[in-house]
Amino acid sequence: MADVATGKPLRIRETPIPGFLVVDLPVHGDNRGWFKENWQREKMLALGLPDFGPVQNNISFNAAPGVTRGIHAEPWDKYISVASGRVFGAWVDLREGDSFGATFTIEIDPSIAVFVPRGVGNAFQALEVDTAYSYLVNDHWSADAQDEYTFLNLADPTAAIEWPIPLADAELSDKDRAHPMLGDVEPMRPRRTLVLGASGQLGRALRQQWAGRADVDYVGRDTVDLADPSTLDAVRWSHYDTVVNAAAHTAVDGAETAEGRRDAWAANASGPARLAAIAAEHRLTLVHVSSDYVFDGTVPEHDEAERFAPLGVYGQSKAAGDLAVSVAPRHYILRTSWVVGEGKNFIATMASLAERGIDPAVVGDQVGRLTFASELARAIDHLLATRAPFGTYNVSNGGEPASWADIAARVFERTGHDASRVTPVTTEEYYAGKEGIAPRPLQSTLSLARLESTGFEPRDQLEMLDAFVRSL
Repeated sequence: MADVATGKPLRIRETPIPGFLVVDLPVHGDNRGWFKENWQREKMLALGLPDFGPVQNNISFNAAPGVTRGIHAEPWDKYISVASGRVFGAWVDLREGDSFGATFTIEIDPSIAVFVPRGVGNAFQALEVDTAYSYLVNDHWSADAQDEYTFLNLADPTAAIEWPIPLADAELSDKDRAHPMLGDVEPMRPRRTLVLGASGQLGRALRQQWAGRADVDYVGRDTVDLADPSTLDAVRWSHYDTVVNAAAHTAVDGAETAEGRRDAWAANASGPARLAAIAAEHRLTLVHVSSDYVFDGTVPEHDEAERFAPLGVYGQSKAAGDLAVSVAPRHYILRTSWVVGEGKNFIATMASLAERGIDPAVVGDQVGRLTFASELARAIDHLLATRAPFGTYNVSNGGEPASWADIAARVFERTGHDASRVTPVTTEEYYAGKEGIAPRPLQSTLSLARLESTGFEPRDQLEMLDAFVRSL
């Protein structure tokens, strides 16, 4: 046993199969036997091993040399090593994509481990008596998951695996002998992206942003309602690796009523909290959209580190949702302001008033930037595609901040009307005598420095406003 000891350092090696990694493990031995750190999360993550979150440990004991098992690709990741003996390991990429069919083999003793990504077919052949083949997996086995397995025949001529002990002399199960050849294998598809709130402004913008993608599912409130946790439980989360929460209760004034308060907290706080727990359990990347209303608007510009100070129920519920989502290990919280998308919106309303000869009074002391839904969708795509560091990002259009009255006047001007028809008033004057009105932050401008540090360049709000007006 002492002969197994090695003086090599812990290191991780890449292979021809994308994401498949070989781990060299230091093994310390003496006349009593040997010791190794088989799985050491902190050290291995620092060297580049994915944080795959193992939840189950399996051991396959093989009494005699020649026992051969595989080739099986399951819908989860595996970290494989041997506790005793030696095996010849063989892996074939059975995932959809350019690397489909790529093969890698290596002999594993206690000083070698491998990380096998979801969809890569796994097989091994025992080379010694009493071989214990051990593997950590990051999902619990279930009967329902078996319809997601992909199999390949051990004797496939395309993979052309050179087994040390010929298969004719090996011990195989009847099932393993009957697996299909590579030409008959349906590749395992990658996990998908799920968009909640697909019928809203952001949901529609994401459909346009990802129009060419076939790996995105869009569901509306009639299918998944964040205020009803049972609808979340009905989703088969193992099919997804990313979920975008574009759903919310956005009736700012309505949230001040007794019923509206319950609805806002259910959709904006309780629902996201349940979603964050699901994301943690299933290792999902969770994208959640927040609001400038989590601040009181007393500073000219808000950065991501500013402490919450919401003025109304809507802002309070959104702040609670942010806190809940922040505990999901893989999350993006996108804090935004003054969203404009398809359907009813401020710009379309001002254009309609201008055409109908109505001269509006518009608040002039609330200052911020517009966030066009298409720009928000573009930012979501950017953060996911570039794998930007997880955390909170402010997202809005760029350019100089403006008031609602400034924006209204520009809409009048761009539609060929006199901008002076717009009368600026204070928030207090605008809402005087009206009941059930939620307090609004006066300063809504968001710092975009962190978003820009990822390589994203926000488009100027007034340039996009002009283009939006032309499209009406």
